[in-house]
Amino acid sequence: MGSIEIKRVYEPCSRGDGERILVDRLWPRGLRKRDVAIDRWEKDIAPTPLLRTWFGHRADRFTEFKRRYREQLKLNPAVTEILEAIGDRKATLLYAARDTAVNHAVVLAEFLKKSAARGPRRK
Repeated sequence: MGSIEIKRVYEPCSRGDGERILVDRLWPRGLRKRDVAIDRWEKDIAPTPLLRTWFGHRADRFTEFKRRYREQLKLNPAVTEILEAIGDRKATLLYAARDTAVNHAVVLAEFLKKSAARGPRRK
């Protein structure tokens, strides 16, 4: 498994990013698609609209959000798809949230790393 990093989609692209994967369900505000360097847009790996709305990027809900989002990820076939797509390469998960510590990409990167360490999932 290659390395997985996270980065705000508003930050400049760099050579060390590897495969750039947007992991938000909604397109980032203020950005035109032609101006953003992404290799993939994985909408289906983002939290459900209901969970995203409930969370609202509130730090006081982050612990519960992490638990609920991990439960969603356990059942999400997009996890296997993204791990297979990354393979042994480096990938950078792109997100739009302002808070670099309290957002779904933090949870997703941790989940993907742990899933890769456990080996292939059954389909």
